[in-house]
This record gives sequence, C-alpha cells and structure tokens, in this order.
Amino acid sequence: MRDFQSIIYVLKEQVSDGSSEKIYDKDIAKLLNISQSKFATIKKRNSTPFVAILEYCHKEGLCCSEIFFD
Repeated sequence: MRDFQSIIYVLKEQVSDGSSEKIYDKDIAKLLNISQSKFATIKKRNSTPFVAILEYCHKEGLCCSEIFFD
C-alpha cells in the first residue's frame, strides 16, 4: 500500500491527465473537499484521508485500487 505522499503523486497524475499543467496541493485539497490547512496537517503527519479519497474516486468513476496500491 502506498503512503500519502505517493497517493498525492498519483492523484496529481490523474488530474493532470498527461498535460504539462502543474497541479498543486491546494488543487488536490479542493478535489477532496478538504481545506488547505487541514490538507497541510494531513500531509505533515503522513496520514491518509481514506474516506475523502474514496468519495472522490466514486464521484469521478476512478478505480481506487490504482490510487492506493502499486
């Protein structure tokens, strides 16, 4: 299972969809409906907001196993 840093990286790749546009942590926080300050705290603690990520995957029709596992 990936750690939160790796999950953020995968989410950024999913969101950018191959474009060269830079995706920031604030963009990921917005997608997950998490405030920027809470996201920063989660990132600092390296804890994963599983529910928020699962809800995002469900909303976007993404396979969550691709995000959580190698």
